[in-house]
Amino acid sequence: MGNKENNVKLPLFGIPALMPYIKPYGKTIIVMIMLGTFSSIIDSFYPLFHKYALNNFVGKRKLDYIAFFCVLYVIILIIQSIDNYITTYFCSKVEMKMDRDLRNAGFYHLQTLSFSYFNQNNVGYIHSRVMSDTGKIGELVSWRLMDFVWNFSYIISILVVMLFMSVRLSLVIFALIPVAVVCIVFFQKKLVALGRQIREINSRISGNFNENITGARSVKTLVIEKRVQNDFEKETENMRRESIKNGHYSALFTALITLMSSIALSLVLWQGGKLTTKHIIEIGTLSVFMSYALGMMEPIQNVVNTISALISIQVNIERFTKLMNTESDVKDSKEIIEKYGDTFNPKMENWEELHGKVEFKDVSFKYPDGDEYVLEHFNLVVPQGSTVAIVGETGAGKSTLVNLVCRFFEPTVGKVLIDDKDARERSLLWLHRGIGYVLQSPHLFSGTVRDNLRYGKPDASEEEIWKALKMVAADKIVKRMEKGLSGEVGEGGDMLSTGEKQLLSFARAILADPKILVLDEATSSIDSVTEKAIQNAIKVVTKGRTTFMIAHRLSTVVDADVILAVCDGKIIERGNHHELMKKKGYYHELYTRQFSEDI
Repeated sequence: MGNKENNVKLPLFGIPALMPYIKPYGKTIIVMIMLGTFSSIIDSFYPLFHKYALNNFVGKRKLDYIAFFCVLYVIILIIQSIDNYITTYFCSKVEMKMDRDLRNAGFYHLQTLSFSYFNQNNVGYIHSRVMSDTGKIGELVSWRLMDFVWNFSYIISILVVMLFMSVRLSLVIFALIPVAVVCIVFFQKKLVALGRQIREINSRISGNFNENITGARSVKTLVIEKRVQNDFEKETENMRRESIKNGHYSALFTALITLMSSIALSLVLWQGGKLTTKHIIEIGTLSVFMSYALGMMEPIQNVVNTISALISIQVNIERFTKLMNTESDVKDSKEIIEKYGDTFNPKMENWEELHGKVEFKDVSFKYPDGDEYVLEHFNLVVPQGSTVAIVGETGAGKSTLVNLVCRFFEPTVGKVLIDDKDARERSLLWLHRGIGYVLQSPHLFSGTVRDNLRYGKPDASEEEIWKALKMVAADKIVKRMEKGLSGEVGEGGDMLSTGEKQLLSFARAILADPKILVLDEATSSIDSVTEKAIQNAIKVVTKGRTTFMIAHRLSTVVDADVILAVCDGKIIERGNHHELMKKKGYYHELYTRQFSEDI
């Protein structure tokens, strides 16, 4: 079980894995390559204009055809400028569209994965794949590709031109190319490794800073200011040391490239000067070789840089491909999708009415990353409209039953029946549309109070919204807000207290009029006065609804039809409040201990 991320090793830098996303822009990319190659060839021919000018206008001291020469030169400049404009536009277009397509595909795929994937992977891990990795891939297919095409075709062009003009002078420059490549590759490896290390240290510094600022109250109350300061200074010192080392290698690398260009220029002047004095070549030809000698090292460096970047970006491609190859452990069969539709294309006309009867039939279950069964041969019938309370200490495993009812996980063995039918024989979306869920840690989306409440029912009227608010005693919160229902709640509801967010999330669930209601520690973040109002509201809203209550405060579950006591992930007692109190077992101990603490 579990959402399986398949480890992948991709050939050819992972390009085949990207073909479904590259294919729609194949024609544009081909045009980009052609234009980039054309631009580099023009660049390689500019020294030939200088050669003609030196040999004819300067050497012969004649200005014949100079007007034609100037016009031709300007026309070529204009053509190349247009070429560069179109190439840059196409590169930007491909990059932005690739980014959009990859991110949409990644986010779409995430919506199809089950709860366990998000339970096993943190937000930063998922965010980097959908945002950071896709950005690197988009850059690769556009700008990195064009850098390689331009520089590689430029190198080939000038090598051909040099051989055509003078084999002897060409061999002088060719002798330096292997040495230059070896040096560039050596320094490139060092700089890439140092750059990666600096980014990792910088990430730790950012995380350290964020953690200690957001946890400032804990830092103060634990009196650990000196400790966190020392840890922070240690990381910044590592950053300084590695950055200086990186600067050292960068300076050496830059100096080396300059030195190689100077050596190439010196050799050309030395050998070319001899050939010029012997009238074997003209001064203009020597000028061309001097231009190529000075400008050749940078394209070679850029080609090596691009190949290094391509190797580096392969990691991003593999990580994105790994996400896209992840299969959900909870999904509808092809037959179910064909009949009921999927999350994005529901066939609601085929949906049966959900009544709310739930039955666990010989269910055994263990979590995807666990070895032990937390449920074994469990049987329970929950009639429509009844209330099941699940109690136990923190971390006891109270959410397991609810996760199975909501199909966040599938039973390892056995069946969960909804309205006397295996839940796997109905659509996931059909089930989730009929469930109202109030989380222990309430979450509101950025926007207004009205927007957040209507997530439960998009077409809800103002009257329905206020009715839901009053049922859970949340109307006073909204009335206190300056803009009422139009008031902003902030990112994650940060402009409200935890208790206020809890009440609004409760109202949102009620507004959807679910047949199955799940209250996951729904009163844990509410003061005692508000809790009493909520308890009264619960009695109203649970009528006619099948309700599962995960409760820490046992005063909220005394009226439940069935109470399940959970300890170490196992259900050890079941019955109503009076039956369990008579047993004087685990539930009795929990209840009396909490009652005495409340007193």
